[in-house]
Amino acid sequence: MPKISIKDYASEKSLLCRKNDAVPPELYDKYGVKRGLRDKSGSGVVSGLTNISDVISFRSGEGGQRIPCPGELWYRGFRVETLLAALEPDKKGYERIAYLLLFGELPDEHEEDTFRKLIGESRRLPTHFTRDVIMKAPSGDIMNSMTKAILTLASYDQKASDTSPENSLRQCIELISVLPMLAVYSYHAFNHYARKGSMVIHHPDKTLSTAENLLMMLRADQSFTDTETKVLDTALILHMEHGGGNNSTFTTRVVTSSGSDTYSTVAAAMSSLKGPRHGGANIKVMDMMDDLRHSVRDLNDDGEIRRYLEAIVDREAFDRQGLIYGMGHAVYSLSDPREIVFKNYVKKLAAEKGREADLRLYESVETLAPSVISEKRRIYKGVSPNVDFYSGFVYDMLGIPRELYTAMFAIARIVGWSAHRIEELVCMDKIIRPAYVSIMEHKEDR
Repeated sequence: MPKISIKDYASEKSLLCRKNDAVPPELYDKYGVKRGLRDKSGSGVVSGLTNISDVISFRSGEGGQRIPCPGELWYRGFRVETLLAALEPDKKGYERIAYLLLFGELPDEHEEDTFRKLIGESRRLPTHFTRDVIMKAPSGDIMNSMTKAILTLASYDQKASDTSPENSLRQCIELISVLPMLAVYSYHAFNHYARKGSMVIHHPDKTLSTAENLLMMLRADQSFTDTETKVLDTALILHMEHGGGNNSTFTTRVVTSSGSDTYSTVAAAMSSLKGPRHGGANIKVMDMMDDLRHSVRDLNDDGEIRRYLEAIVDREAFDRQGLIYGMGHAVYSLSDPREIVFKNYVKKLAAEKGREADLRLYESVETLAPSVISEKRRIYKGVSPNVDFYSGFVYDMLGIPRELYTAMFAIARIVGWSAHRIEELVCMDKIIRPAYVSIMEHKEDR
């Protein structure tokens, strides 16, 4: 019998999978299946209740009609814009808003100071953890490296399997504290061993905010400006939470409902977030804009830019998927409130970095893309830029490498995951287990 490699075997047998696993699309309608747990109008199937946040994109009209409205994002009863506006101009709000999401109330001055100090003092890893775990088998997939590190941290926790709300909250706060270290150190290890670059490992400073520590640990000279940290802090707050239905947060609730531990739950959420349909959107925007610069001769000619965008939608340009990345959202219709808030900070940073020309190019795409999509696609709601349209541009201006873009999302979103894990633990009485209809042919008599 000739020897066959597992690669060739899998390639050959995948044809059987494609044949025997294919489900005719019309059967989904026949059995009333909500593909992606969403109906044809884009509404999500209700699978739970939450007190943590709210995402609004439609208002109810006469006869139950859904009327598109400007998007709203609420954290624990407050609009995210209100929370950001209440911060002093030079104050970083990541820790304050994290407290709100975790505990359901805004902290007073003493509570906020205590929580900030606790986060700062918890930014530490076990002895030799950086050397023995993070620097071993480094990868350009920083999310995988971080997930490996998160699972390994369970080995250092004597109460790793204790799923009580009290112990899980302790674990969540510790993970919120160390995730920036896992991200930056994983990148430095990859840059050193795979790219032959320099590796400088800075210890976090417990007196600095999360945004300040991120930039300090990432940069060899440890320097940063107030504008840089304010913009990054705002980005983290805007990405911190987005309802219970997004893929990674729903993953958090599903795994928590099974009785699994905090480390496994967060690792599962990380694996969900890293998917390009979820947390990798800002990288796709950056790649698309790079291709635009290469393909369009005159970047000041809106006609040329429009023709390029039309070619994207027609699957003739960029990755030929027919998507203008950063445009549209699964929930929002007329606008993404995060993008509206964020753009003001983007302008300030672009001015500081001398990147006004790049900003104008982004604004041209932002203006032209909705009409191109509306003309070429049958859509049930409005199309507007989402927060990922500008977030990659911001990270680029901050000198953050693309390998870290999704990791930055995780550093923010772990707060929301933690809040939903605790809420699920407090309310949990059933494992989340949706039903699938079997269309299998019975090949033997019963």
